[in-house]
Amino acid sequence: METIKLIFPSEEYLDQVRAYRQECQDADSSMDGCGRLRTTENPAEWLAEVRSYTDPATIPEGRVQATLFLAVRESDNRLVGMIDVRHYFNEYLEKFGGNIGYSVRPGERRRGYAKEMLRLALLFCKELGLDRVLITCKTGNEGSRRTILSQGGVYESTIHEPDEDVDLERYWIKVP
Repeated sequence: METIKLIFPSEEYLDQVRAYRQECQDADSSMDGCGRLRTTENPAEWLAEVRSYTDPATIPEGRVQATLFLAVRESDNRLVGMIDVRHYFNEYLEKFGGNIGYSVRPGERRRGYAKEMLRLALLFCKELGLDRVLITCKTGNEGSRRTILSQGGVYESTIHEPDEDVDLERYWIKVP
């Protein structure tokens, strides 16, 4: 795996964000950890919304403070994934969403990026003062399950999420 870094989204990456969205849509792939990118066609609007989550004064009602990172490969500055760290829970996140959501661009999967993204995000969680984090994944998502386990994830339970009609496995990871 090539080296990646987690960076805050900026205008510089909006064309890559647009391409990331399109690649995920073309592959009929999940966009977990991307904020509302799935439903936001304009990357500039998406960026403004992502930024609103970082400041407690501008968090949309019913949502929680969160920091979204772009995972960028250092060798060519290519956006390979996104990971979103929720600083605390609301009722939905405590049950279904967890503290962290992530995805890797379909053409960049199976290269170890998700594992490294999660490792780096856990370092950020430590800076936030979190002792442990909850991560969920759809039952049957073997890649995500392996990623979670690689960082010390401990299975707690499986729960049904009625809005998406999916079963989610819940894992806790102790923050290093």
